[in-house]
Amino acid sequence: MTAIRREWPGAVELDVVVTSDEPAVRCRALAYPPLVGRPEPGDEVLLNTTALAMGLGTGGYAMVVAVPNRLPEDPDGPGHLVKARYTPLQATVLGADEQDSDFHEALREADSLDGMPVVVADLHSALAPILCGLYADRPGVRVAYVMLDGGALPAWFSMSAARLRELDWLAGVVTVGQAFGGDVEAVTTHTGLLAARHVLDADVAVVAQGPGNLGTGTRWGFSGVSAGEAVNAAAVLQGRPVAALRVSEGDARERHVGVSHHSLTAYGRVALSPAQVPVPELPGEFGERVRDQAELLAVRHELVSVPVEGLHEALRACPVRLSTMGRGLEEDLAYFLASAAAGRHAAGLLK
Repeated sequence: MTAIRREWPGAVELDVVVTSDEPAVRCRALAYPPLVGRPEPGDEVLLNTTALAMGLGTGGYAMVVAVPNRLPEDPDGPGHLVKARYTPLQATVLGADEQDSDFHEALREADSLDGMPVVVADLHSALAPILCGLYADRPGVRVAYVMLDGGALPAWFSMSAARLRELDWLAGVVTVGQAFGGDVEAVTTHTGLLAARHVLDADVAVVAQGPGNLGTGTRWGFSGVSAGEAVNAAAVLQGRPVAALRVSEGDARERHVGVSHHSLTAYGRVALSPAQVPVPELPGEFGERVRDQAELLAVRHELVSVPVEGLHEALRACPVRLSTMGRGLEEDLAYFLASAAAGRHAAGLLK
């Protein structure tokens, strides 16, 4: 490696030279020091360049697999949860729900979210705009982010989550399933939600996968299917599920224009428990299209019309960069307004 570009909790971004290529190629790389050790300029690093070879938009980094001459310290606990299991970089963490945790007793018999609003979204990029809508109407509430394992597994990958945590826009990040690196670790979405409520004392939880949504252009083959499963988890635990719609006016793919087929499948087919679905009051023919498509969800869910006045300004004031699929706020305003509308609705559910 030649230089450190920047760093944030759990991650270091590097400049590297890939010497295995002819000619050598300079590129960005990302290292997670808790897993691989902290690289320094001049170190030789072992890289995985799959993301570069595939031209991935999210996570277009070479990933540091090891720093052979600067190994991390041997893990000495506490904790017995192994995540990213049976991979070379499997991590042992202390789960809030395991027996050695200080929170085990609080979670051992926990069975209710006590009516806590749980905003569920398909994409990680919805997290910040949901918070914008929530805080625009209810500043000062405690919000926990429950990160599912459908995208990036390390929470450290998310610069936005790290910054939101630093600004106290998040009371904490809970990583569930195979995801790890949060302020709190949990085994399942269910215990992750319970930890958000009973460990982080959250007033609201936002549930979404980490960065790096996977989709195949098929009805069922996308990682956001887990959004429907999260609705079920929130409902069975006596939370108040709020299903944030994925809406786009800027996506070139017809299946995502208006209300994305991801939302229609996850909420219309996978979510068996009823949720409230905030439908943003968008203007014109596009707004009518969104409302008409959302009606497909009315068989099981309660549609709630949410005004968007003032949300554009709240989004402009967001303390982290807003981007979805490479599109910024003004390039796909409808996406961010729909997410912020879900946050606004959750704010209205608080007593």
